[in-house]
Order: sequence, then C-alpha cells, then structure tokens
Amino acid sequence: MSRTRVIACLCALCLVLTACAPSFSVFGPANRPYREQTLSGSAGGGKVLMISIDGLISEHGSQGFLRNRPSTVESVATQLRLARRDKDIKALLIKVDSPGGTVTASDVIYHEIMAYKKVSGVKVVTAMMGMAASGGYYVSLPADRICALPTTITGSVGVIFLEPRVAGLLDKIGVGVDVSKSGAQKDMGSPFRPATEEEKRLTDELVKAEAERFTGLVRERRRLSPEAMATVATARVFTAEQARKLGLVDSVGYLENAVAEARSLAGLPPDARVVSYRRDPAPEASYYSAGMEAQQTPPALLSLGLEGLLPPRAGLYYLWMPGLAR
Repeated sequence: MSRTRVIACLCALCLVLTACAPSFSVFGPANRPYREQTLSGSAGGGKVLMISIDGLISEHGSQGFLRNRPSTVESVATQLRLARRDKDIKALLIKVDSPGGTVTASDVIYHEIMAYKKVSGVKVVTAMMGMAASGGYYVSLPADRICALPTTITGSVGVIFLEPRVAGLLDKIGVGVDVSKSGAQKDMGSPFRPATEEEKRLTDELVKAEAERFTGLVRERRRLSPEAMATVATARVFTAEQARKLGLVDSVGYLENAVAEARSLAGLPPDARVVSYRRDPAPEASYYSAGMEAQQTPPALLSLGLEGLLPPRAGLYYLWMPGLAR
C-alpha cells in the first residue's frame, strides 16, 4: 500500500472514531486538574516554582484534528494563577528555551510575570537553556537574576516584520486576486502584490515603534552602559559569555546553579523544594522534564514533521529566525 493511501486510511479512521464516540479518548481523560510535583528538595517552609517557556511564543494555541495545544500565553497565565493561591511559593524560576515569537505574546507574558511578582513579592530568576533570543529574552526581563548555560544563544533585541509574497507564483500559474478596498493602505501587507514605497515606510515605522519598546525595557531592567546598549540595539545574538560581559545576563552556569540562586534570593534553605505543575506527574521528574503543557498534550496521531519548516503568519515578531530574514 502506498504512503498516500496509508495516510488517507489513518485520517479516515480518526474521523470515524471522532464521529462515533465523541466522548472517547485513546489518550485518557483530557481535563484532569493540574497537580504539583516536587522536582527536588524536601525542606518545608517555602518552595521554588519552575515554569517552562519552550518553542515559539504565541498567543494562539494549536487546535486541530490531530493535535490540541494551549498557547504559550495561556500556559504561563494558568500556572501563575495557580501560583497566586499558594503562599508557600517564595521564588519563581522561569526556564526559557525559545527563539522568540509574536510581539503581543511576548509582551503579555512579560506583563503577567511582572504582575505576579508585584502581587506575591516573590523573587524571580530566569534560567536560559539552549536559546533565549528576541522574545525569549523579552520574557526573561522580569527576573531579578538571569542565568545562562555556557552554550546559550541570547540577545536579538529587536523586531522583524515577516511578509510572505506569492504574487510571482500566482503570475506563473495564471491566478490573480481582485481587491476592493476603502483606503489606499487597507490591504497593506498583502502577499498578492509587491509593497509600495509608502507601505514600506509605514512598516518601518511599526517596526521602529515596537523595537523601541523592547530596547526601552532592556534599558530599564538591565541598566546597561550606553556602549553596551548601542551594541545590543544592533539586534545581533550573543554567546552566554558575551551577554554576561554586556550585562544582558548575570551569570553563566547550569540549571542547578540557577536553582541555587533562586533559593538564595528568596532566603530559602539549600534543600528547599522545587516544584512544577503537571496534569500527569512523572514518576522520576527532573529539572529537564517536559513542562506542564507538554505533559497535557497528547501525541499527534499523524505528524509529517513540517512544523519547523513552515514560516509563521505575517506580522511583527520578537523572533530570531535568520533563515527567514534573507
């Protein structure tokens, strides 16, 4: 049987299961409440909550026939709402591994963390993993201390406007698009025609405004020297050690060092508990275990492995994705 026919059969089977048994789930109950899981430590009297921010930061969840995953914004906001009810949480450790994402999602997460910090009075530490660039750095800014791995890539403090173009392809296959609009710029950013010089100017203004917001927060939160700020504003990425010398991060080490920093800042003992929220607590979870939403998301029945090859939708991004910037 050909691969195409196999895929078609799988899709048909899923449709039948969905239609015939809407309450049935081969993955088990999907609405179990979140439960706290201890990752390390045993001392009472206070604990550190670890929240993971992984992958593309977006305000849009992935909802489809084969996969359902809440957005990054929803995931973080849900965990912080749970944390507000627990007065034993004395420190928040944000584990970031992300190239960034949309301007809005990055800013909302920054706002949510700052609001929780203000209400709770907890200390916040960011632990950067392989990448914490652009929006990944933006969501790190609420931290009292930022720790990076020796191999972390960070920085990219800037904005990119992604605008796919398909006009040339449509011309080749003889397809056109008719547009009726109420104003000259109503279809600005349309993929079906080249941008005008005026539209390019307006887009540059949007990019500049959002970039100034980003650099303004970096200036406010990190207190960089004018020379360091000028280097950061080029929107380039940095190694962990380069970022430390510039003042973008405070220390370079490993995740256990970030945990120790969080305990110390909060005045907790060295063996204070580190916890996370999960729907299905793993028997032997560690600091590197998947975060809350990865735990709750069932595996896709069908995966073509194309997610990383598809460009994001048009718009403004705090994102480091050099393959799309050429």
